[in-house]
Amino acid sequence: MPIDLLLYIVIAVVLVLWLRNTLGTRHGEERDRSQILEHLKERQQLQKNDSRGKIVDISSDSSKASAEKPVLQDIPLEGGANTAQEVLDFMKEDHNFDPKSFLANAKEAFPMIVESFAKSDLPTLKLLLSDGVYATFEQAIENRKDKGETLITDVHAVRECRLMGIRRIDHMAYIKLRFIADESIAIRDREGNIISGNPDKIISMNDVWTFGRDMRSKDPTWHLFETSDDIVDEHKNPIPDAR
Repeated sequence: MPIDLLLYIVIAVVLVLWLRNTLGTRHGEERDRSQILEHLKERQQLQKNDSRGKIVDISSDSSKASAEKPVLQDIPLEGGANTAQEVLDFMKEDHNFDPKSFLANAKEAFPMIVESFAKSDLPTLKLLLSDGVYATFEQAIENRKDKGETLITDVHAVRECRLMGIRRIDHMAYIKLRFIADESIAIRDREGNIISGNPDKIISMNDVWTFGRDMRSKDPTWHLFETSDDIVDEHKNPIPDAR
């Protein structure tokens, strides 16, 4: 199968093809997302028609040794041996799961979701979030509009993306990640005055996100199922806690 037909998590499909060279070089300019969204919808439909429900093809000989711990030596993990075992157990269950690719693509996805929330880009968020998280994000955006506030967020670099754990609950699989990113954040009122943050100051943000997927479904999409903070940052990220 050609590499352009391999399905990473849904976010990778969008970003590897369109945003591969943008991470860490954001200039705050508006991007036309219409073609990206159409491409994403087409890829999702292709994969829904594929009865295998693949996440990513890692069928090379080296990848088949997924039960061996050396496969995790370059994977940033948080939680030590317990997390490592969770990953290995999941790889035994889903032989197509590649943790390195998953983390790389999640690292690309993070700025897209954060900046889409700031720009009130609901169509993009609808494709990437679970129903519960989408409802929370949508309400936060509506509250912001009611107040006449404008959120400005630029993700300059995602410095770390660490895998914190994988768990199964019935037919659902959840992967918990920690993101540490350099961002500029500011909130303006109706008159354009800055009431919070500083668009010219880069700050370090620490966020914990959980992506989930229905393992019974032919749709291999991983959606964002939870956002939270477990470390008090100097500046609170405007992304709402949601699940």
